[in-house]
Amino acid sequence: MPVAPAVLYDNHGRPLEYVRVAVTDRCNLRCFYCMPAEGIEYMPKNALLSYEEMERVVGILAGLGVRKVRLTGGEPFVRRDLVPFMDRLSRIPGISDISLTTNGVLTAPHIPELVRLGIRSVNLSLDTLDRARFLRITRRDELPRVLDTLHALLATNIAVKINAVVMDGQNIEDLIPLAELTRELPVDVRFIEEMPFNGGSHGAIALPWNHVRIREHLRGAFPGLHALPTPAGATATAYAIPGHVGQLGIIAAYSRTFCGTCNRIRLTAEGGLKTCLYDQGVLDVRTLLRAGSSDDEVRAALMHAFRHRAADGFEAERQRPVHQLSFESMSTIGG
Repeated sequence: MPVAPAVLYDNHGRPLEYVRVAVTDRCNLRCFYCMPAEGIEYMPKNALLSYEEMERVVGILAGLGVRKVRLTGGEPFVRRDLVPFMDRLSRIPGISDISLTTNGVLTAPHIPELVRLGIRSVNLSLDTLDRARFLRITRRDELPRVLDTLHALLATNIAVKINAVVMDGQNIEDLIPLAELTRELPVDVRFIEEMPFNGGSHGAIALPWNHVRIREHLRGAFPGLHALPTPAGATATAYAIPGHVGQLGIIAAYSRTFCGTCNRIRLTAEGGLKTCLYDQGVLDVRTLLRAGSSDDEVRAALMHAFRHRAADGFEAERQRPVHQLSFESMSTIGG
C-alpha cells in the first residue's frame, strides 16, 4: 500500500506545507514601499545561499511534509540559472507544486520553460496600470514589459494572480481599473494592505486603507461583489463579481486576520528561517549548513523552530529583539 505523505504541524496545530524561498535579495525595480530610491545594501554573493544549499533545505522540508515551494526575491529572474534550479526542485520527492512571484520585467522570455516545467501559477506584482504612476511607484519605466508578461502568461495554462499593494495617495485610482481586468481575463487580482517592510524608505505607516475599506471601495463600483469560500491557509479572502471571468482577493497583510490558519514558512536569501513574516528570523540555517551539520541535525533544528512558532503576526512582532520604526526591506525576506 502507498505510504501516506507526512504532515508537519506547528505548536498551534497548524500544518506547515508551504515554503517561500527567496533566491536573491536583489531587484531591478526600486518600489518606494519596499526600499529607498538608492536601493538597499545587498548582501555579498557568498552570503547568499547557493542553489545547492537551497535544494538541500527544500529536500529536508519535503521529508517533513512540505509540498509547495514558491520562489521569490528580490526579483527571482535577476539571479542567473533560475530555471535549471527550478527543474531540480521539481524532481525532489514530495514536492508537488512549484510557483513563482515576479515583477514581470525579465520574465517573458522564460515563459516557455515555465510551461515545460509544469509551473502551476505565477504571482505578478503590479500596483497600477498607469505608466506615469508605475514610474513614480517603482522608479523605473517598465510597465509595457510587465503588461507584455501578463498577456504572455495568460496565453498559457499557468494561473496568474496580480498582486497590488494598496497605498494611500499613490494608487487608489487604480483599484477599480485593476479590478476591471477580471471582467474579460481569467486572472485573480489581489489587493494587499501596505506593510512596514520598506527598508527604511519611510517611517512607520498608518493604515487608512485596510481590508474593510478596500472591500467597500470595490463594492461601491461593483455592487454584486460577494465573498467566496476561503480555504484554510489562504492569505486572501476571495470575491467574485457577477459576469466577470476572473476573481478578486483582499489580503489583510497588516491587519493579519489570516494568521490562525497560516501554513507557510520562509527561507530568506541569506538562509534565515522565518516562521512568520513579522518575526526577525528564528533560525540561521546557513550557519548550520556551512558548519557541516548533517541532515538529521538540520531537521532537528527546524523542528525546534516549528514547535516554538508565534501564534500570530502580532506576537511575532512583539518578540522581535530589535523594535524599530521601519522593518527590513521586503526584498530581503522573500515577499
